[in-house]
Parts: sequence; structure tokens; C-alpha cells
Amino acid sequence: MFNPSREQVRRFFSETWDKYRLGAPLAGAEQQALDAILLHPEYHDLLTRPDESVQAEYTPETGQMNPFLHLSLHLAIEEQLAIDQPAGIRAEFQRILREAEDRHEALHKVLECLGESIWQAQRNGAPLDGTSYLDCLRHH
Repeated sequence: MFNPSREQVRRFFSETWDKYRLGAPLAGAEQQALDAILLHPEYHDLLTRPDESVQAEYTPETGQMNPFLHLSLHLAIEEQLAIDQPAGIRAEFQRILREAEDRHEALHKVLECLGESIWQAQRNGAPLDGTSYLDCLRHH
């Protein structure tokens, strides 16, 4: 199982953005990362400054969303949708998508539930509870 460090994740997004801007070919997960990056122009400038962004701290106290966590959650959701895990997420996403203005809004509704589920799992020292995650989605 691949378990990248915080620096590796941040550099991955910055390097993907650099490749895109230079017209270089993307490989592997870089295309999905680029898709998420393109949905978030507010992060583009940050991604051009990898040495600075690798060191940045994003805490609840600062009131800033961690852009790298946000982009990573986008990738996680796309993977979940691709393999329908937890089972039923694809159907719930389709329902949310029908009610949303666009796909990005629907992804953000799922992202809220995934973030909450991850927080609960970390707080409880347990694996992510797929049932609770899907229940959250059903209420969106």
C-alpha cells in the first residue's frame, strides 16, 4: 500500500500543475489530479510555489481549508466512484448529482461526508465506517 508523506502529496499536485502548464504528458493519477486542480483555480497560484506550499500549515485555528487535503479528497472520491466502494456510493452520488447544479457541487457534497467520516474514524481510532458515510450521503 502506498502511503505518501505530506511533502510527497503536496509535491505531486504541484508537479502535476507544472507539467500541465508546460504541456508535458501526464501519467497515472496525474490526469485525475489535474481534473481536480482545474476545478479549483483558487489553488493555482499556490501550486506554482511548491517550496512554500510544502511548508505551509493549515489548521482549523487559521480558518483555512487545506488545499492539498481538499484535492486529495477529490481523488479519493473519484476512486470510490470508479470501484463503487463503499458499495452503493455510485448510486448515492448519482442521486446527489441529479439534485445538484453541477458535478463539482455534487462532489463537494460527497466530500463533506467523506471528511466527516475520516474525522470520526480518526477520533475513534477505527477504520472508516462505510455505513455511516453512506448514511451521511443519503441526507444530502
